[in-house]
Order: sequence, then structure tokens, then C-alpha cells
Amino acid sequence: MSNRPSTGRARLALALAVLLGGGALTALPARAATAADGLAVQYRTSASGATADQTEPWFKVRNTGSSTVQLSQVKIRYYFKADSSTASYRFACSWAVRGCAAVTGTFGTLSNPTATADRYLEIGFTAAAGTLAPGADTGDLQLRFYRSDWQTLRQSDDYSFNGAQTSYASWDRVTARLAGATVWGTAPEGNAPDPTDPTDPTDPPGGGQTLFDDFAYGSHSDPALAAHGWSVRANSGGPGVPGATWDPAKVTFVSSGGNSVMNLETSTAGTGASTTQTEVLTKSTKFRNGTYAARVRFSDAPKSGPDGDHLVQTFFTINDLKAPMADDYAEYDFEYLPNGGWGEPSNILYTTSWETYDPDPWQAVNQHSEQRSSYAGWHDLVVTIDDSAITYYVDGQVFGTHDARYLPERPMSINFNQWLIDLNGQASTTPRAYDQQVDYVLHVKDQVLTPAEAAAKVAGYRAAGTGFVDEVPAS
Repeated sequence: MSNRPSTGRARLALALAVLLGGGALTALPARAATAADGLAVQYRTSASGATADQTEPWFKVRNTGSSTVQLSQVKIRYYFKADSSTASYRFACSWAVRGCAAVTGTFGTLSNPTATADRYLEIGFTAAAGTLAPGADTGDLQLRFYRSDWQTLRQSDDYSFNGAQTSYASWDRVTARLAGATVWGTAPEGNAPDPTDPTDPTDPPGGGQTLFDDFAYGSHSDPALAAHGWSVRANSGGPGVPGATWDPAKVTFVSSGGNSVMNLETSTAGTGASTTQTEVLTKSTKFRNGTYAARVRFSDAPKSGPDGDHLVQTFFTINDLKAPMADDYAEYDFEYLPNGGWGEPSNILYTTSWETYDPDPWQAVNQHSEQRSSYAGWHDLVVTIDDSAITYYVDGQVFGTHDARYLPERPMSINFNQWLIDLNGQASTTPRAYDQQVDYVLHVKDQVLTPAEAAAKVAGYRAAGTGFVDEVPAS
């Protein structure tokens, strides 16, 4: 990757089973738990010491009732004592029989703190987790949480912790709710987890201001597109083939799967003058740490004409390089090359975190991950940035984790573009055109969400009929 010029690069679950096959989260009707409903929770820990670098509560949830249970209506709470009033925590799923992408974890604060609990971790499930038949259990939920600063945490004084329980057994110091009714366990005194509890789970610590857009516009010239902070590129210059133009008219909005999606078309007839490329970006550079997510459809083949061009299809964040090797530059890329390029013979997906570069003579400081495989079709792309790492996800699975050397020092814009590296992949002068599509984009400021949480947030906006929101303050 070090030989890739900046002007030749792009400018961001789920096996998130929530969205497999291009579907969306399915809203399930709420219902009250009946007398025939019941759950039991088994617990064990694989981090049994009084102190640890992370707490590891593992669970199995069994349906003890006589009717099938929708797991999306199940909530489990694990109660603990924060190590300090300012400590913040992060949730992670190491492995789950139902798939980590179908498991969510959020933190809340108890309204009635006790000597052993003032916070809780609430575990939930997306619709993709499916159902639980009478007598069945979820199988392993191998979960963990840790301090966001990775300081050692003390778990011996946590209400729900039992260091002696290293094999699964019933444990009533965690609670389970089904459709809002508590059906298992005992909460710390004075903290019954009823549905009117004012301390229901909060979002993970942080700012939480959100940008969401489902790209429901009429055309590239729709006044709402500009009013919502987007710029459709028309100015000349890189990246891409010398002499190519950036054509706003090739950015259109079409229907796909019942949703409006943004379509970026790039075309060529084998010369620079015949090449048109497309880019859409935020006018504001106000995005830094937090979660970025987009659902993007990559294409391996043109919609017309001969195949083989060295195409780049992207989702990324970036700020400007103020001087060669400037240390406050930042860029975080998803780049898909359906026909290879940059020395690659065939399709490859890159994720790259940039510290800086010098365009002439070329020098680059970056870290990248790649997978040589076809990614044609819809994919859920997520990148999270906190104070310790940058983590990229594709379809709910970790694609690459890059270290703190590459964290952003200034805010960035959010961008999508599709362009040609060169004209060496296909020598024909027959016109051809390629499409890249974008279903939505989401940014949550200063919060690290799991891919499942990001998908649930998008589903919530859509269920409420919200097509656009921008709460992110100007930098």
C-alpha cells in the first residue's frame, strides 16, 4: 500500500445477521409476558480473579415456559460497582451461538446505588437472534466488558459477579425481562428493573449526537440534498484518470428493496476525456471519534459494456493535508477494487488508516487490512474510532483493527466516491458504466457502537419515519 499515491486512493452488521441478504430489521409487535412465559439464566465467568483487565460474564438463557419466546423481547441485566464515578465501559461479544451481531450490550446507571452496584450492563437481542422454543436455550453467550481506558477493574465487589462459578449454573443475581416483565432473578435492593424504570439503558458513554441520512432525494440538484449538508462534486482534479471529469448528473436516487438509495455512476470509453467519475461528501469537516456506518452495494461488473477497468468504490472519512507529512492529517477508508489495480490482479477490499503522507516524493504512514475476495452486492460497513483504536467491520465481522498511532487529531468529512485508477485494466474504446449504491449513512459522535447497535439505531429512525437528522455540532 505504501506505493499508492494519495490522489490514487478513496476518500468507512452485519455477519450482522440483522441485515443478511439485504433485508432490514423486522419490527416485532410488543406484548405482555403471560403466566405461561418464563426464563432461567445460567451464568459462568472465565475471568475469576478479584481484579482483571476485563469482566467476562457468560450466559445461557433457557425458555422455561410453554410458549415460544421472541429473543428480541428478552433483556438480561448484569449489575456491578463502577471503579470510579468517571469510569466508562465498553461492551464486546467474543462468541455467541446465535451470532455476536445479534447480541447488543448497553450500560445504565442505577437510581438507587448500593455497596455492590451502581451500574448495569443490559444484554439484548436483535430480531436476527430468532426465537426460543419451550425447553430450548440460547447456547453460549461469551460476553465481556472493560474500562474504556483499559485500567484494571475490580470485580470482587460487583453484585452479579461470582468468581467461584466457572461452570454454567443458575444464577439469580442477574435479572431477565421478557416483554417488559421481570421473569428471573433479583436486582440490587431498591432497583427492580420494571419497564418504567427511569434508568433504562443509556447509550454508551459519550456525546451521542447523530447524523443519519437514508438518501431519499429526487436528484443531485434536489435543494434538500444541499440543505442537509451534502456536496456533489463537480470540480476537476484527482483522484483518478488524468483528464476525467466529476459529473454531478451521474449521482441519482433510485428505489432498491423498498428504500431510496443513492447511485453513483462512473463511466469511460477508454480515454481520459471520456471518463466521468462521481463523488458525494459532507460540506462540513466536523466528524472525528465515534461510529461511522453505511450500507453500500459494490459491483464487480459494469451495467453495460466490457468489464475489466481498475475501478475503486469507496466509503471514507478524511481531512486535508496541510503540508507534506503533516502530522494532523487523517483518513479512514473502505476501498473495493473489483478488477484489481495498484499491482493487484483481481478483486480486493482494503481498509486503511492514514497518519500522513508526502505526495512527491511518495512517502506514506498508514496501516491497512485487506481481503482478496469478491464483495459484489450489499455490505454493511462500520468503522469505530475511540481513544485507543480504529476498528473496521464488514457485515458484522471485524475486518481489521488499527492502533492508536493513526487516531485523528482534527475533524473530517464523510465521503463516497467511485473512480478509475487508470485505463490499463481494459483497452477497449467501447463505452461502459459501473454503479455503486449507498442505502444510508450513520455517524454517532464519541460513541463506539457494535454493528448490531448501529443497525438497530438505523431501524429505529426508519420505523419512526425519520429520513434525516443531523445533531453533530460544528467543529
